[in-house]
Amino acid sequence: MRARSTITPSGSPPSSTTPLPPIPPSFTMASSDLKSNGRDRPLPFVYQFAAGAIAGVTEILAMYPLDVVKTRAQLSVGGGQQMGTVGTLTHIVKTEGFSRLYRGIIPPILMEAPKRATKFAANDSWGEFYRNFFGVAKMSQSLSILTGATAGATEAFVVVPFELVKIRLQDPKSTYTSTMDCLGKIVKNEGPLALYNGLEATLWRHIWWNAGYFGVIQAVRSALPKAESKSGETFNSFIAGAIGGTVGTILNTPFDVVKSRVQNTVRAPGIVAKYNWSWPSLLVVAREEGFGALYKGFVPKVLRLGPGGGVLLVVYSAVIEKFKDMREAREAKEAAF
Repeated sequence: MRARSTITPSGSPPSSTTPLPPIPPSFTMASSDLKSNGRDRPLPFVYQFAAGAIAGVTEILAMYPLDVVKTRAQLSVGGGQQMGTVGTLTHIVKTEGFSRLYRGIIPPILMEAPKRATKFAANDSWGEFYRNFFGVAKMSQSLSILTGATAGATEAFVVVPFELVKIRLQDPKSTYTSTMDCLGKIVKNEGPLALYNGLEATLWRHIWWNAGYFGVIQAVRSALPKAESKSGETFNSFIAGAIGGTVGTILNTPFDVVKSRVQNTVRAPGIVAKYNWSWPSLLVVAREEGFGALYKGFVPKVLRLGPGGGVLLVVYSAVIEKFKDMREAREAKEAAF
């Protein structure tokens, strides 16, 4: 029978067993955690990053056409008749071709790996920081919201240049021929710092979405019946993620509308842009187009980020579990020698 190794409160194995690989100090367990299953030990940042990247790319490949529809709705100024999500998808395919549903996808693909990886890895890392800071062993609802908001702010700094290029390409009036053409003309005509136009709006968008998403999935997971199988765990993750994505979308859509308009505005010397900062822009849109205009593109956005949030959580959870399986297999093999 294989000798079972144990872990002392210091995070190191007793001298009578074959040493395991050292646990990084930032992931050393508190003594209160030692009674729990060793599988619950946090994975190092690189594994969280990889899981987030895989989850993000999977989600965007499945949901991107809805993002194109959302952006077009948000860029439409005025209270004219909207075609709706299905009508817009059909119109784009009939008049512009199927490929236009994926116009501008290269920046999001390049962005999704660092974006989603940063989202989940930052949430896990900030969660550990706040648990240690407040001296608590488990996440609470309020702590989940705080952690999600902080992770959202962290994520925003990564995504702004990619988002700006994507928005410019998704505009139906766009004359850019490719991603590199768009990037080159922005830098040449507006300056390199123009790539960070809309940073403040993006911060607000991500803070509200992440606070809603991570705050809600904590509560939903606690409320759902305990899963008795892998398929049950997958179902619970999808439901929690979908509800979290929907709540996050309700909270952040107004900021997403003004972000799209801020980033689609070409800056020129001596001209004050109509859409500049988030909160004044919210007032401008509400005053000129009505409060409902702050939720333009909400249906395609929630259709994407509701189920998309579920896809994210399912894939992320599955990849994390796979990494934990690999860690356990490695530790069991090393403990046998």
